[in-house]
Amino acid sequence: MIVIEAFQWIAANLGTFTGAFNRHMAMSLISLGVALAIALPLGVAVARSPRAAFVTVNVAGAARSIPSLAILAAAMPIMGIGLWPSVIALVVLAVPPLLLNTIIGIREVDPAVLDAANGMGLGRAEILWQIELPLAVPSILSGVRTAAIQVIGGAALASFIGGGGLGDFINAGIAIMDMPRLLVGAIPIALLAIFAELAFGWLERSVSYRL
Repeated sequence: MIVIEAFQWIAANLGTFTGAFNRHMAMSLISLGVALAIALPLGVAVARSPRAAFVTVNVAGAARSIPSLAILAAAMPIMGIGLWPSVIALVVLAVPPLLLNTIIGIREVDPAVLDAANGMGLGRAEILWQIELPLAVPSILSGVRTAAIQVIGGAALASFIGGGGLGDFINAGIAIMDMPRLLVGAIPIALLAIFAELAFGWLERSVSYRL
């Protein structure tokens, strides 16, 4: 009954819901894109240096232990409220899994394959683009899957710092004890997270099978 009431509210307030959904998707996609642009080059740069990789992995691992709400709360006094502070906070949330999996993917490439490539006269850039990155793609996609799920869930908390999105419905539902309103935000977020898990999981398996 409560779920039906939630869908009835969406049907009666479709413009409001669509705006919040689009805002949530924009925050998630922008954050994930920026995080990829940061994590992939950094991961590739440090992967072949044991000391740099060790430091980076430990820093990223420590960052992963920070609760999502704490990251968003820390962003508010520094950057204020709104969409872009929320995006930056979500980027901080998304970078660690992407960075860790990029490093792992590059480091797990068989050294014998790299030696053979060197023996064939391939340069460092050619080895990276033709061998290391293609072989690291399944691991990188695993990081993208984890980051996407974390960002989709974390974007719900962006409502606390004025980021908008589907989290606004959850906060409103809690504030006025309106369960259907809460589900208006919670159900789409859960479905988005499930879709990201299934889509990236399928893509990861497909790439691994082809390799």
